Amino acid sequence: MTKAPVLTPRADDFPRWYQELITKAELADNGPVRGTMVIRPYGYGLWERMQQEMDTRIKAVGASNAYFPLFIPQSYLTREAEHVEGFAPELAVVTHGGGKELEEPVVVRPTSETIVNEYFSKWVQSYRDLPLLINQWANVVRWELRPRVFLRTTEFLWQEGHTAHATYEEARDYAAHIHRDVYADFMENVLAMDVVPGRKTARERFAGAVNTLTLEGMMGDGKALQLGTSHELGQNFARAFGTRYSTKDGRQEYVWQTSWGSTTRMVGALVMMHGDDDGLRVPPRLAPVQAVVVAVKGDEAVLAAVRETGERLRATGVRVHVDDRTDVPFGRRAVDWELKGVPVRVEVGPRDLENGAAVLVRRIAGTKEQVAIEALPALLPTALEDDQALLLAQSRRRREDRTAEVTTVEEAVEAAATGWARIPWETLGPRGEERLAEQGVTVRCLVAADGSVPGSDDQPGNVAVVARAY
Repeated sequence: MTKAPVLTPRADDFPRWYQELITKAELADNGPVRGTMVIRPYGYGLWERMQQEMDTRIKAVGASNAYFPLFIPQSYLTREAEHVEGFAPELAVVTHGGGKELEEPVVVRPTSETIVNEYFSKWVQSYRDLPLLINQWANVVRWELRPRVFLRTTEFLWQEGHTAHATYEEARDYAAHIHRDVYADFMENVLAMDVVPGRKTARERFAGAVNTLTLEGMMGDGKALQLGTSHELGQNFARAFGTRYSTKDGRQEYVWQTSWGSTTRMVGALVMMHGDDDGLRVPPRLAPVQAVVVAVKGDEAVLAAVRETGERLRATGVRVHVDDRTDVPFGRRAVDWELKGVPVRVEVGPRDLENGAAVLVRRIAGTKEQVAIEALPALLPTALEDDQALLLAQSRRRREDRTAEVTTVEEAVEAAATGWARIPWETLGPRGEERLAEQGVTVRCLVAADGSVPGSDDQPGNVAVVARAY
C-alpha cells in the first residue's frame, strides 16, 4: 500500500509544491503586508546556520561587522545617477514622521552604498586608513511587484559588504576573493549546491558597478537563481561622495570600492535545489539538527535508550534532537521530520531495543536499515559526510544533464524551457541578449572557455550561460 502524498508532486506543479513545502515544513508564512514574510523558528534556524558559516568566512578575509541606519536621506541616492535610476522603481520612501511632514523624505534602505560612502568619506583620510573592509547583517526593503516567499520579498535579510582600497587592482582582487573564497566555498562546501561562477553582462550588472561577479544555481525545475554577487564599484561612488585619501607622496586620490551581498533567498534556493516530493533535504554541514533520535512508543526503557543515544551522539559532535513526544503518533512525527529534511533519523522501538538495535533512516541517500545502537556514534559522522557529498553530486549532475550547447538564439530559447543553454558570447552579443530577453530568457553570466571567470566581457572564447530565472 502506497502512502498518500503530503505535497503536490514537483512534476505536476513546481510553484505549488514549493509553497506547500515552505508552509508544511514550517519555514515561513506570508506577512500581513503584501510581499513580506514571517520566518518561523525552523526556517530562521537555517538562516542562522548560514549566517554563522558565512560570518566566519567573511571575517577570515579581513572584514569587520558594523551597522548603518535603516533610513537614508533621499538626497544621498541622487548623487550617483545610475544607482538611483536602477533602484527607483523599488524604493519605499517615508514622507511623514511623528505626525509631521519631514523636511526631506527618507528612503528605507534598498542597499547601503550611498550611506556607507557618506561615512567612508569621513573615515578615510590617508593611505594608512586603507583598505577599509566593512560588513553588516541587516534587513533591506525593495518594493517587490511579484513576491514569492524567500525568493522575492519586499523585506529580506542579508549581509552586505562594503570596502575601500587604494588601487583598482586591490579592489578587483578583493571582489574576486569574496566571490571565490567566501561565497563559492560556502555554497559548495556547506550548502552542497553546485554553482556556476561567472561575470554579469553590462545589461545585468549591478546599478553603479563597473563589474559584477555572480554565482548561479540550477533549481529542481531547471530555472536559474542568482545566489550571491560581488561588485567592483570602481570610483563611481567615491567621486559622488568625495571619498578620497592622501597618498604616500601627498596626492589626493579617490578610493576604489567593492560591495557584495547574499540573502535569505538562499533558504528558498535550498528548498528548490535539494527538495524532493517528500519535503526538504538539508545538507548535513548546514543542518541545525543533523540527527533526530525518535522514540517509536512510550515504553520507559525505550525513552531511556533514546535519551542516552542522543547524549552519546552529541558527544561525537553531531547536532542532535531527541523526539520523545510519545503522545504524538509516530507516523505523524516521521512525516514531519521528512518534510523538514533532517539528514538522519534514528528510530528506536521496543522490538529494536530487545535486539540492541535501531532503525537508521538517511533522508538524502533514501536508505533505511537496522543497525546496532552501539555502532551509531562511529557510523553517523561518516554517513553525514557521505550524504553531504551525495547532495552536491546530485545537484551537479542535474545541471550538467540539463545544460545544452547551442549556437543560435532560437536553440537557446528552446533549451531554456527545461534547463540552461551555453552559447558563444561572440555569437550572441548584446543584440542577441536583447532578443533572449524578449522571450523571458536572460544571460545569467559569462564564463571563460575553461570554465573560469573571465577578466572582461569581450575576452576571446567567452561563453554565455542563459536560462529562465527566478
